[in-house]
Amino acid sequence: MTEGNRLYRDLCGALVPGAGLEAVAAELSRVLAPVVPHDALRCGTSNPSSGPGITTLAFWHGYTADLGRELLRADRAGEYIREVTHLAGRQVPVTVARRPPRGTRDRLLDEHGAGEELCLALRDARGWWGLLCLMRAAAARPFDEADARRLAAVGPALAAAFRRYVTAPAVRSPGHGPPPGMLVVGADNRIRTMTPQAGPWLEAMRAHLSVPGWLADCSFACLAAAARERPGPLRLCVPAAGCGWWTTIEAQRLGDADDVAVMIQRASGRSLMPAFCDWYGVTARERQIMQHLYSGSAPKQIARALDLSVHTVGDHLKALFRKTGTSGRDELIASLNT
Repeated sequence: MTEGNRLYRDLCGALVPGAGLEAVAAELSRVLAPVVPHDALRCGTSNPSSGPGITTLAFWHGYTADLGRELLRADRAGEYIREVTHLAGRQVPVTVARRPPRGTRDRLLDEHGAGEELCLALRDARGWWGLLCLMRAAAARPFDEADARRLAAVGPALAAAFRRYVTAPAVRSPGHGPPPGMLVVGADNRIRTMTPQAGPWLEAMRAHLSVPGWLADCSFACLAAAARERPGPLRLCVPAAGCGWWTTIEAQRLGDADDVAVMIQRASGRSLMPAFCDWYGVTARERQIMQHLYSGSAPKQIARALDLSVHTVGDHLKALFRKTGTSGRDELIASLNT
């Protein structure tokens, strides 16, 4: 077994669907420690449809709550998205936080007694899949070029392991999840009010994903801050790997005020399709066919609509079923509606 295959296997072993995110983060840290020694780890996953900087699952290990809150301050959301967008566009998408020019994040690390962060953008030919940061204590040896090279080599295996984690059969939770809920994040980036249905979503997040309270609060604050920068709704789709069902979270500014409404509900059908297709590696043409299939079109109708032969449509359907692990049209549609 090659070193790369062994690392991929170990990363897949750490990413256990249904396990709490803190437990998964601790296992990721353990697997990566021999590659790049570190004292703390944080990793956020996303998918190309969401764009750089928009995190759907967050794994934190070894950071204090105070430092975590500072790193995720809502007033840094725009700066953070610009940082990761720049990092993702680099030829080798790795950077050490403390290298000149020093920025806000470096000062925050200093103030909390931390050393350096070595950060890696997870990307491949399809796009952006997340960000991995390893931190060393202030007294530890600084990260060097060899550390950066070794971490960069981890990227493909970690991105592939996350795709396997997300597309593994979901660990089903009892019931069908709470009904749609809404909360409002005020100008001070605190949850100002919520519908009765929103409470169970927050409880499910803590119960199934083991998300610390401070991280949940910071996540909604950052989501609201990012939504204020957009002319339209900001949508993200949280994979089923943690709680057993896909979740859609949509944030949108309320009129001219700085209040942001956040709607949370189970993802299904067309709301799930962009993220679903990203994670399962569905091509643009296969996605078109999947959309027609979901609308109820037969293969002959799809062939006419897309100016393809029925044989070609059949080949694309076979590829769709293989990629998604489904046995046919009904099972594929059901996977979008569970």
